Amino acid sequence: MQQNEQPHIMVLGVGNILFSDEGVGIRVIETLQKRYSFPTHVTVKDGGTLGIHLLGTISNVDYLIVVDVIRNGGQPGSLYRLAGEEIPRRIFAKNSLHDVDFLEALTLCQALDATPETVIVGVEPADIESVGIELSPIIREKVDLLIDMVLEELEHLGVRPQMTAERTGFQHVPGNSCENC
Repeated sequence: MQQNEQPHIMVLGVGNILFSDEGVGIRVIETLQKRYSFPTHVTVKDGGTLGIHLLGTISNVDYLIVVDVIRNGGQPGSLYRLAGEEIPRRIFAKNSLHDVDFLEALTLCQALDATPETVIVGVEPADIESVGIELSPIIREKVDLLIDMVLEELEHLGVRPQMTAERTGFQHVPGNSCENC
């Protein structure tokens, strides 16, 4: 990265929306995309269950914020933040198939000497086995808290996304000056 360039930051949601709480990372990304606009050096991406196939994407960023379920043996709805040395140990927990592939992709980034500084924010799921596209009530209640965690991580990196007109309730009329738009 050259001195004038801003670091490339990616917010990546991973998970499978077909298995209830397993889709929370994707739901957080969808909500972020509806509520906020981001500077050009910030990418907000639905990584789904691509796992290892995300290698090319994540190896080209400087900072990576991942949103996912984290099975840690806690109470459903418990929030977690993993960073640094905590992340490689998670490969042994093998939360789900996409988690194994995703963590292997991060490990391969190390082999390519292209590992982004990574933080994983997540929630202890209540149900990742039932087929259904709705989050369980306790996890649905945590979506805004996960969004706050992502926004806090972005703020530490000097990024303050702008709320969209949909979120603020204001409509921007082209040609008009409006502080709240």
